[in-house]
Amino acid sequence: MRFEPLMIKDPAFHEENRVAPHSDHSFYRNLNELAIGESSFAQSLNGIWKFQASQNLSDIPEGFWEKGYDCSGWGSIRVPGHIQTQGYGTPQYTNVQYPWDGHENIIPGEMPTTFNPVGNYERTFEVPEEMGSDRLYLLFQGVEASFALWVNGQYIGYASDSFTPAEFDITSATDFKGPNKLAVQVFKWPATAWINDQDFFRFSGIFRDVLLVSKPQIHATDLEIKAGLSDGNGILEVSATFSPNSLGSVEYDLKDGTGILASGKATIDETAKFSETVPGVRPWSAESPSLYSLELRVFAPDGSLSEVISQKIGFRTFELKDGLMLINGKRIEFKGVNRHEFGHLTGRALAKEQILADIIGMKKNNINAVRTSHYPNNSYFYSLCDEYGLYVIDETNLESHGVWDRVLACRRAGLPDPWDSIPGDRPEWEEVVVSRARNVLERDKNHPCVLLWSCGNESFGGKNIFQMSEFFRHRDPSRLVHYEGISADRRYNDTSDVESRMYVKTVEIEEWLKSNPEKPYILCEYAHAMGNSCGAAFKYMDLLEKNLRFQGGFIWDFIDQAIETVDPIGRKYLGYGGDFDDRPHDREFSGNGLFFADRKPTPKLQEIRGIYSSIKAIFISETEIQIENRFLFTNASEYDAVLTLEREGILLAQDSIQVDLAPGEAKVFTQPIPLPATQGEHVLTLSFRLKKDTLWAKAGHEIAFAQKAFTVGEAALPDPKPLEVITGLQNLGFKGASFNGIFSFVLPCLGSYSYGGRELLKQPPAPNFWRAPTDNDRGNRMAFEHGQWKLASQYAVPTSWPTLVSQTSDSAGVAIDLALPTSPASGVKVTYQVQGNGWIGVTLELDYPPELPPPPEFGMLFTLPYELENIEWYGNGPEETYSDKKSGAKLGVYKGLVKDQLVRYLRPQESGNKTDVRWAKLTDGLGRGIIFKGDKFEFSALNYTPAELESALHPHELPAPFRVIARVNMMQMGVGGDDSWGAKTHEEFLLPRGPLSFSFSFKGI
Repeated sequence: MRFEPLMIKDPAFHEENRVAPHSDHSFYRNLNELAIGESSFAQSLNGIWKFQASQNLSDIPEGFWEKGYDCSGWGSIRVPGHIQTQGYGTPQYTNVQYPWDGHENIIPGEMPTTFNPVGNYERTFEVPEEMGSDRLYLLFQGVEASFALWVNGQYIGYASDSFTPAEFDITSATDFKGPNKLAVQVFKWPATAWINDQDFFRFSGIFRDVLLVSKPQIHATDLEIKAGLSDGNGILEVSATFSPNSLGSVEYDLKDGTGILASGKATIDETAKFSETVPGVRPWSAESPSLYSLELRVFAPDGSLSEVISQKIGFRTFELKDGLMLINGKRIEFKGVNRHEFGHLTGRALAKEQILADIIGMKKNNINAVRTSHYPNNSYFYSLCDEYGLYVIDETNLESHGVWDRVLACRRAGLPDPWDSIPGDRPEWEEVVVSRARNVLERDKNHPCVLLWSCGNESFGGKNIFQMSEFFRHRDPSRLVHYEGISADRRYNDTSDVESRMYVKTVEIEEWLKSNPEKPYILCEYAHAMGNSCGAAFKYMDLLEKNLRFQGGFIWDFIDQAIETVDPIGRKYLGYGGDFDDRPHDREFSGNGLFFADRKPTPKLQEIRGIYSSIKAIFISETEIQIENRFLFTNASEYDAVLTLEREGILLAQDSIQVDLAPGEAKVFTQPIPLPATQGEHVLTLSFRLKKDTLWAKAGHEIAFAQKAFTVGEAALPDPKPLEVITGLQNLGFKGASFNGIFSFVLPCLGSYSYGGRELLKQPPAPNFWRAPTDNDRGNRMAFEHGQWKLASQYAVPTSWPTLVSQTSDSAGVAIDLALPTSPASGVKVTYQVQGNGWIGVTLELDYPPELPPPPEFGMLFTLPYELENIEWYGNGPEETYSDKKSGAKLGVYKGLVKDQLVRYLRPQESGNKTDVRWAKLTDGLGRGIIFKGDKFEFSALNYTPAELESALHPHELPAPFRVIARVNMMQMGVGGDDSWGAKTHEEFLLPRGPLSFSFSFKGI
């Protein structure tokens, strides 16, 4: 048998000599190995391999797989790892478009020939002595996109499904006495790459573990476990398939943490089956991921121990009943996220520690479900989901978005649908896609976390995907089948058991559900978290509570895809599409994560943690709190309910409430803290916290909260001080307690404010109407539609001198009128009320015609000394907030550094805003600086102007900071986030139409 590279040009050629897919159970030689979790049946072949990169099929080193071929002069590469992250070629990020598009004119089903990299790997291995009498296999957990395998010059086989194990029997080719040569040829774009068009960086190489595996003569090749529930009992059904001609017996124990719950023995005649009814088991769910251990001891006919298997089991039910998805009989609510496997240094080649960090990040932020977008994840991920408690939509490795997008283009042009889309109805693609479904199902079928099988992503519809769904349905009726693509192709509407959509607005979901009662509805993608986003995401959770057949969704997505790279002068930064001279590319569209690529949390998590919480509390007065427990299986008494009373960040009192609420129950509780008599604004906060340590967080971790602010008495007015007014030829001056101020007739403007002998204004304050566009703003053409307001901020023209409009012994009013370069014309009037005690009140009155869109922002921009590096504010926090993104924020007093207020999104944009601010301070190291006060205004302090942020493509391209830019606003528009390619900020989160007025005050400190 010989492998010819040109075979990969045929999409029907997708595997050869691959071992049939099977469960991912681990097996050990004896109980001692099981106890320490190390099996002598497996030896890792990870490490440094020899490597040579070829540009295409015609460039490969012929015969390098032969035993006598000398590869010692080749370079080296680490396995697992991508070729492109280790100096051989460059990463390329594309979303919809195929990476070869524009380079080579090929039609779907063909493959590139001019540039189509091939990675040639070589290493030697020796067979450990304890494996000498067993059959021997090579197991590749993940290789992109396809590969051929040789051992000692003998062709072994080929596989093309990148994200599930590819296993090969190498017994006959192996020298059990001496060194063996292992050769692997990895192809980046075989013909089957047309269905590998996921929205990700395009890598290639051996990116998951490689194992040398031996299997004893009597070996359980596959294990299938059904663990259901009936009348409070666990129903266990086990079927084990053994290697051909196997005879013997298997003894089993079912254990929990206290001991053996059931045990027995079954006979092996190539298969073994047994069942048990286990009274009173603890059901598995994401809330309570109770697992049991099934231990199997396999014996040969002579009674010798052949192997030991241990498999984790979760007893649960999942069903579709009366139009609803039910977990253990309860309506499930998916508060989910999509997850790419990704790290900023190694791409999709993740260490176990990184995978665990992702799981913990989800659990800490109230995420209860994950969709493995858009391919099966590392098997370790599913074990963690079982253990920590996450519901999983397990997605097949399938996406042909670049072809499917052609359908949309035809529709936009009024042309007929091209029904020959891949995989569509084409017979040569049927076995390819069905085999990928088979691979993921057989590997993952024993994981209780997996609730739905997914037929892939954005590949339109057709017969082949329907056949895939039928395979899932018939092979595993205990789970449901998911596929979103039928929303664009209803010919095979039964492909999906649920109505799954992407980026649909809540009002449209409600309309659909009114007239389509057949299926439950989920959003497999929503709240596109690109850059500063996730605005108005709370509306989806409101709908989840309101309409039973809407059962939640999965945010796009969990982590930014960006690769650490270095600019020409040695500065490290996170690169996105185009930063690697990759063409074509899709820019920063890879930056959609709730976490940054280096796994640091983004401020968006604050919002998601808040809206995903399952305990809802509302203060209906200062003394009463309504609490609803929206958990399905958890009593609220499992959490500490801690009540605090604060006044501007100072803790005045603390108590607790005993909240005994069954799942689904709501009740009004009386809060026990006496109301204060001291003057000022007070905040009651009820915080629900873990009572004890969990796998994912320590005791005290907060999972939900509610707040109530109330004011006692009237705020005391500052003592008036005499004010001296100095009318000069070119300036209008003021002197008061510890301050001087000058209004310039030349500019005209407030040209100086000096407090304690220190000038605080590096530039005159100016009305501001503009923010640096966010990723969502760029996607919905905000700048095109609202761009006049940028000009209005930069090129306003004063139409009056600073005019003294009022004067008393301790205050004076000065007004300046400005014309704005908008069409139709508009104007703003700024009135300063100067107080002898140093306070200056500012009122901005904006008059703009209804023909103009509302400004993105309305307020005043201050340019202040760089030394004012400390920020403190009383308002929402601790992370940035916006009018449509503050559900997860708490009202309190927060402090930090100005330099840290700019969020390091992949591309600089508006960030760092604070909402509902009562006061904000900017100070130097000695506590000197400036304070701003107002009535629940918005505030931002960065080292950069909106124009500077807008001009930079990466954070490291911003200029060296040399001043502080403070923006004091009535409001800026919300950030939006229904999607990032057209969806606008919701109307209620835009600035109001018509004349606007905003007042605040400032003073030196």
